[in-house]
Amino acid sequence: MTSSLKELLELAPIKKVMFSTDGYAFPETYYLGAKRARDVVYRVLSAACEDGDLSIQEAIEAIEDIFRRNALNLYKLNVVNGSINHETAIVGKRVSLSSVEEDVLFVRIIWCDASGQHRCRVVPAGRFYEITRNKGVGLTFAAMGMTSFCDGPADGSNLTGVGEIRLVPDMPTLVRLPWSRHEEMVMADMQIRPGEGWEYCPRNTLRKVTKVLLDEFNVTMKAGFENEFFLRRKLVSNGVEMWIPYDNTNYCSTSAFDGASSILQEVYSSLKDSGIVVEQLHAEAGKGQFEIALKYILCTVAADKLIYARETIKSIARKHGLVATFLPKPDLDDFGSGSHVHLSLWENDQNVFMGSSKDNFHGMSKTGEQFLAGVYHHLPSILAFTAPHPNSYDRIQPDTWSGAYLCWGKENREAPLRTACPPGVPLDLVSNFEIKSFDGCANPHLGLAAIVAAGIDGLRRHLKLPEPIESNPSDHSSKLKRLPQNLQESVESLSADKVLHELIGDKLVTTAIAIRKAEINHFAKNPGALKDLIDRY
Repeated sequence: MTSSLKELLELAPIKKVMFSTDGYAFPETYYLGAKRARDVVYRVLSAACEDGDLSIQEAIEAIEDIFRRNALNLYKLNVVNGSINHETAIVGKRVSLSSVEEDVLFVRIIWCDASGQHRCRVVPAGRFYEITRNKGVGLTFAAMGMTSFCDGPADGSNLTGVGEIRLVPDMPTLVRLPWSRHEEMVMADMQIRPGEGWEYCPRNTLRKVTKVLLDEFNVTMKAGFENEFFLRRKLVSNGVEMWIPYDNTNYCSTSAFDGASSILQEVYSSLKDSGIVVEQLHAEAGKGQFEIALKYILCTVAADKLIYARETIKSIARKHGLVATFLPKPDLDDFGSGSHVHLSLWENDQNVFMGSSKDNFHGMSKTGEQFLAGVYHHLPSILAFTAPHPNSYDRIQPDTWSGAYLCWGKENREAPLRTACPPGVPLDLVSNFEIKSFDGCANPHLGLAAIVAAGIDGLRRHLKLPEPIESNPSDHSSKLKRLPQNLQESVESLSADKVLHELIGDKLVTTAIAIRKAEINHFAKNPGALKDLIDRY
């Protein structure tokens, strides 16, 4: 039905498409048909919004046309606008137009704080659809100043327990939890007053900088994340509980995938049910380590879906008695995990990061080179957002495919910035670039916002890239600058970075720096506290 609707919308204008119930003879089949039709239309139009084919307002208009206006026009029906209360059932009980069902008990309102931790407020479904969906719930200012080790605001964050914002559900992101069918989850926007975004809101920050990119250069950014994570299983020895690697296999091991196949199948099905497209899965090089790569989409949507993907993977692992962790380096003697992100620039449906056969710089367009040059120039500062924890720097080491030197290269997996030429792209061109210094402790909205801000600076100043490194950067260590070797060095770079302060927002950057400094001090004094983070990331 989904593919049929997609084909129909390609062949016919939306003004000519309508949903008809003429074929239903029984109320039960009418209900099931209408419910299924709404679900399919929602999925198709949501995908169109994600791909940039429709704006959200255009999608809303299309829904009203398909389910109401087109039929009224065809049959020349005179219905007074507003005469029907679309949110009141026959019995007078309010329901959601989106598909709330009687068996939904809870709705999780999700946000990701500046330390990269996922948090939620849970509201009973009845109250959510009656009140919360429009008015949100209250949240203390302090929530955006918390660290990974303490549920209190970091010193110097300028956030305290005085003051309250509203967590307002972003209803288009609402999904049923595939692993807990009596619950739904929805991403939240932080608002200081109705309709006004809070300057500390990560989602609003990413929207703000992408709007600058669009307004000044008519360009949008798409992102596709690779999710690396470790699976751990419980072992009790002599009364002591330990979490040990799920297996001891190696990179792309068939045995590793076979052993975890039932779990990964459930993860894949759950992601698919949530509208998240998986492109590849495989075992990684670490013990019990796996990777799930997601399709590239508009970066604002990609950040939301990354949070949902992490939630899904962790929850299904827990269902199977395991722990899934995205911590960059849970075992200092093993490989690390990243959330590498592939990025491309688009003008309408055209990839403008990619050069043409006649005009390109190592496969990139002029726009692509300038944007990437901005990211290159600001990368030490960006790391404070994309590698935001002291543990992040245990992962970013030479000769580990994590990018330890400030450089870039075409298909160079040792470089922190890698331009990529996937199948179907001419060999002399590149379609996207990858940032390896992005991990599971990062708030994805803030990480992407920092990247976009840096790219904007590159475009504004027409920055140029140095020549690419075509071999292992370690072989050029005497000539290349090391990226920050610890979080303190990255924080120092960010503190002096006026561009990121301006585009992201000085107050939010100040808070992020305060949180990073608190993390540095705590884990320097308490190295054993690392084990507590396995459950938090």
